[in-house]
Parts: sequence; structure tokens; C-alpha cells
Amino acid sequence: MKRKVAFISEHASPLALIGGVDSGGQNVYVSMLASKLAQFGFEIDIFTRWDNPSINQEIMLEPGVRVVHIKAGPKEVLPKENIFVFMDEFASGMIHFIDSNKINYELIHAHFWMSGYVAAIIKKILSIPYIITFHALGRIRRLYQGKDDGFPDERFIIEEQVAKEADMIIAECPQDMEDLIIHYMADPGKVRVIPCGFDKTEFFPMDKYRSKLKLGIDPSEFVILQLGRLVKRKGIDNVVLGVKELLKIKDGRVKLLIVGGESDEPDPSKTPEIARLMDLARNEKIDSKVLFTGRKERGVLKHYYNAADVFVTTPWYEPFGITPLESMACGTPVIGSNVGGIKFSVKHGETGFLVPPNDPELLAKRLYDLSIDKGLMRRFCINSVRRVNTLFTWERVGKMVSEIYEEVLGFPVTRFGKIQNSINEFLGNIGKSKILKEKKINQI
Repeated sequence: MKRKVAFISEHASPLALIGGVDSGGQNVYVSMLASKLAQFGFEIDIFTRWDNPSINQEIMLEPGVRVVHIKAGPKEVLPKENIFVFMDEFASGMIHFIDSNKINYELIHAHFWMSGYVAAIIKKILSIPYIITFHALGRIRRLYQGKDDGFPDERFIIEEQVAKEADMIIAECPQDMEDLIIHYMADPGKVRVIPCGFDKTEFFPMDKYRSKLKLGIDPSEFVILQLGRLVKRKGIDNVVLGVKELLKIKDGRVKLLIVGGESDEPDPSKTPEIARLMDLARNEKIDSKVLFTGRKERGVLKHYYNAADVFVTTPWYEPFGITPLESMACGTPVIGSNVGGIKFSVKHGETGFLVPPNDPELLAKRLYDLSIDKGLMRRFCINSVRRVNTLFTWERVGKMVSEIYEEVLGFPVTRFGKIQNSINEFLGNIGKSKILKEKKINQI
């Protein structure tokens, strides 16, 4: 019999489009990890918030992987910063689903802090152990975003308590582990570093000349790619300014592609960051060198990675970052910020360059170095493909996570008696959680 595991990913459904403001790396992570774990003999149910009334509560994603929508607040898309107030309802709905379907989950794997909050409630009531991957940490986010961080202050104490009560914590890179230990007093003995991955069937080297032609790009142009979520903390303005500096020392056959947004066509009214970046490019008089493509389906992203001569990502902070892996898998070197997971995935001087998050002059110099040195470019391309296929495949990630599951589980258990004794009491108290009043998860 296959072992049943419940994923909780309250705001990041694998069904969501990739590239929107609240759709990105976590959606890919949840989807790909669940798929690989199913291949290793687990049955995965992914619980996520029901934000679309036109879709069914249960959707089979593939054999062994099911998406289960839980009502928590209105059935509409909401910014993730605004949905914590519905997490008690989410926990109630999830417990009701487990009870009514008599499912014996052996383990919960929570993704993000709000999912950890739900997992902690369920562990208290049903005695199901949980593992958590935070994907981002509130105290680190607040450090960089300050007043622009829209999450409630409750997040900090909740994250700390979730980390304390978790049976295991998956850090996505060494920096993530360090931040958990230093800023959240996580027990080093129950933190494991497991990176994100890429899909070898999706991303692989293709002919660059033909890829440029397919996208309508002049093959003679030096193409710089920025791809992913278009939000301020991603530091895309630094890339625009870096291109401006590059044009001072290199001829004009340069093109910056910015892929992403809230619509298939680049619409400044739907994606405020596009409007801000368009204004910046216009004011710096390089708007003719910057092309906004809008959001693209995952099936065509490999063409953009392969058409690019270099992929640039310079966020202020980045818990991991899947896009650098996808780029390297296509044989396109990366220039990235020397932060978080990027400094783990990109090997400076071997697969690309690491730069400070806000230094357009140095970024321009690194871009220029690559543009004039074909030997360096070729070496980076070869090393990139080799590195990601050795260290960052989803197969390897799935195997590592499955081993942690086995370490935590040890043996199967049955908990239906616990369910029957606890569920009515919890459902009767929904909406009265002491966390919201006293900001302490240990008083649930």
C-alpha cells in the first residue's frame, strides 16, 4: 500500500499559471516534488485554497497526485498577504475533508508559513507529524522590504513556533539554514538542506541561432534575459540600468528581454512593475533596447532560455530561485545576485558570475566580459549544464525528500480514534483562535 502524504500549499497551487505576482517558484516546486514522490511510491494530496468557484474541489493532476481545494474566505484570487485571517477556516476544512473521507495521512509537508500554521493545528489535533519548507522567511523579507512588506507581524512568532514544533525542516540552501538557526532559533539537528530542481524533459540545450529566429530576434544581437515574477524586490531595475551601462562600452546590438507579468501581453495597467520599468527605460533613453514580452506558458520558456546569451537575475534576496537552474540547464550562463540560493546554484567564475544586488556598473562589466570572450562563454555553458544535471534535478531532490519522509515516519500509524475525539471540539471553536488575539501559535 502506498504511503499517503498531505501537502499544504495555501496560496501556491500547481494549477496556477506561472509568472504572475502570486505564482512562481513555489508552484513549480510543489508540482514537481509531488510528481517525483508519486514515482517513489507515495500518494500525494495537495491542499490549496479554493479561489475559483468554477473548478472542482478535487482534481487529479496525475496518477498519485491530487489537488484538493479547501474553502477559506471568498472563492476568488486574493493577494497572499491578505489570506492569513482565513487560515483557521482552512484548517477546519482540511480536517473535515480528512475525517469525512477517512484518509490516514502519515505525514504533512507544509509549504510556506501559513501552511505551517495549518500543519501545526492539525498535528495538535490529529497527531500527524509535519515537515515544513518555508520557501521564504518573514524576518528576512522584512529586513529587505521594510514597510513594503504586506504580511502581518504575527508571521514572525508563528514562523518561530512552527519551526520549533516541526518534525523536520527543509532549508533550500545553506543560507536558508543559517537564517533559520540564527533568526528563528531552529534546532540544527532537524534542519536538512535540499535544493530546488529543474525538469530535464522541459529544459535542455537547443540551437541558439534557431531559438532566436523562432522568437523573432535578430541572431546578431547579444540577448540578455530576465524571466520570472515582476515585482520590485526582484531588482529588475538594476538589470535595466546595467544594460544602460553596458551600452556605454559595447556597440548597440544588445537586447534585454523581460518575460513575465499578469497578462499574456505586456500590460502596464495589469502589472504595475511593467509600468515602472517602462518609465525607467524611457527616462534612461534605452527603451528601444528593452522588450517586454508579457507572461509566457511554461512550454515556451525553454525557447527564451536558449535564445538568450546570458540570463540575469539580481533580486535583493532570494530563498532559492528556480529560474537560474532552468537557464543553466539550457546551457545559458547566469549572472546573479550574491544572495541566498543563487550563490548556491551559480558557481562564480565557472557557470556564471555573482554580483551585488544593486551594482549596475559591475553588472555591465560582467555582461561585457561574456559578450567579447567566446571561450569564457563556451566554458560557462558547458559547466552550467554539467552542474545542474549533477546536483539539481527533480529526481535527485525527490529522492532526498523521500529519504527524509522515511526518517520521520519510521513506520505507519493509524489515527482515526484521535480524529473522532478531537474534530467536533475544534470545529466548534473555529474563528476563536487565540493566535489572532495574542499572536502565539502555542496557544491554539
